[in-house]
Amino acid sequence: MPQSGGNYIPSPTNAPAPSSQNVPGMLPMEESYIENILRLNKGKVATVYTTFENNKEWNAKVFKGIIEAAGRDHLILTDPQTGMRYLIPMIYLDYITFDEEIEYEYPYAQGYLPRR
Repeated sequence: MPQSGGNYIPSPTNAPAPSSQNVPGMLPMEESYIENILRLNKGKVATVYTTFENNKEWNAKVFKGIIEAAGRDHLILTDPQTGMRYLIPMIYLDYITFDEEIEYEYPYAQGYLPRR
C-alpha cells in the first residue's frame, strides 16, 4: 500500500525473481559476458591482443591459438603448431579476433549458460 501522497507502482506477479542460486553445471549469464562468449567459442582459433604496461621487454603481445578454457579472470590458449599453452590474465586483454564466425548469445534474459 502506498503511503499518503506517494505513487503506488505495482510489480508484476508473474515475473521471475532474480536467481542468485548456483545451478550445478551451469554459469549465470549475467556474470562476466566476455568469459561466456569465449566459452561458447571453445575450440576455435583466436588472435588475442594484450598490453603489459611497464614491461621493458615487450609492452604489447599477440597470442594466436585455440581457445581451451576461459574463466572470470583468465583465458587459456594452445598454439596448434607448437603445443605451447598460454594462461593469459584477462586484465591484460585488449581485444580478440577470429578468422571465422563466432558463437554469441546475448544474455538478454535471466538464465544460465552450460559450462563447457
